[in-house]
Amino acid sequence: MSPRLLALLGTLWVLGACRDSKPEAAAPPATEAKRLFGAAPDGKLHVYFFDVGQGDAALIVSPKGTTVLVDSGPQSAAAHLVNRLPELLVRPLDLVILTHPHVDHHGALDAVLRRVGARQLMEPQVPGTPPAYDQMLTDISARQIQVVSPAPPTSTPNAPQRINLGDGVSLTILWPRAPAEPLLDAPETALEANSIVLRLSYGETSVLFMGDALAQTEEYLLAREVPLKSTLLKVGAHGLPGATTAPFLARVGARAAVISAGKGNAFGAPAPATLERMKAAHVQVFRTDVDGEVQVVSDGQSLVVSPQRLPRGTPTDTHYTHAGQGPTPEPDFWAGKPAPSKKAPEEPAAPPPEAPAPAPAPPVAAAKEKEKGDTKKYTGPYVASRKRPLFHIPNCDGAKKIHAENLITYKTREEAARERRPAQDCNP
Repeated sequence: MSPRLLALLGTLWVLGACRDSKPEAAAPPATEAKRLFGAAPDGKLHVYFFDVGQGDAALIVSPKGTTVLVDSGPQSAAAHLVNRLPELLVRPLDLVILTHPHVDHHGALDAVLRRVGARQLMEPQVPGTPPAYDQMLTDISARQIQVVSPAPPTSTPNAPQRINLGDGVSLTILWPRAPAEPLLDAPETALEANSIVLRLSYGETSVLFMGDALAQTEEYLLAREVPLKSTLLKVGAHGLPGATTAPFLARVGARAAVISAGKGNAFGAPAPATLERMKAAHVQVFRTDVDGEVQVVSDGQSLVVSPQRLPRGTPTDTHYTHAGQGPTPEPDFWAGKPAPSKKAPEEPAAPPPEAPAPAPAPPVAAAKEKEKGDTKKYTGPYVASRKRPLFHIPNCDGAKKIHAENLITYKTREEAARERRPAQDCNP
């Protein structure tokens, strides 16, 4: 057989084989895994105060790896948090605590939950919350994340709610306590006054988280003789003038403090007067706008504070150690102490089962829609004071108190809401 004929037969055989063979099945599309890269628990308590600009976000990691995110910062911090949190977590968050419904404390939450997930969410359950916040809670419940209440257990209403994080670490909810205790009555600052206040304790060390609580909350806790003594204070309201009073600082007795604020923020936080009071109380202050992320580590005996940025000329391995002040007993400290006379809230939160337990989804949407239907649509302008983070309709009582030299005017609500939050006197 000639070589040319052999070559022709070989070609025909190959073509037939190709025609008879079945194509390989297409590979299924790859799904992107939600990878978390955190290290194994090291037997110490870690707290990370994130640099989120003008807002608040902190992560607690217990010695056994239980995780709690306290606030989630503004929406502008979403990109940072969805990259930073996976570096610190080995599984979804065990608990998220929103101290109060201001967007600078929860704006990045949707992005965070989509990236790392969570089992439970605690929020203060106060009336008068913005519709967008109510919708966010509804969406969270739809994701099968339990929404729980800070209320004390119904079986022991005089006892505060304590969350055991394992290995001797606990979170005590100091405020609010509705319905066992009425919410604080503050027409323009009710959301701040009823912020969730937390005390994290481990051995002889402790950290006090104040949310955006103001002087009214501090005075109430002082009058009730609530155990406040703590090694480190997370300063309330970003260090603005209406909080962190001298009597409060004296009772807390903190050795160090962290202020979360945005560089060059429009509110002037932290206020010079607040910094002066802490200096007089011999408190070492760390600021996220100056020091970047602030990391705190406790072995139960002392706290070691490590800021991301150090002053020029400081050795890069510098850390700041503060000895613990001894364990503070926390009995049922609300029992037997008459509460200061306060106006009861319009909508007291329903008592939950034993804490932490699922709280019912907030039945607020219908009420909010009714409020909208009862109010004529207002399109502007809106006014604010340079010295306060609130905006008003011009005929609101709060607007009438603004001095002319501090007056700012916004053409639309959207413009005002980008820089400030609505006042509670007229819900603009």
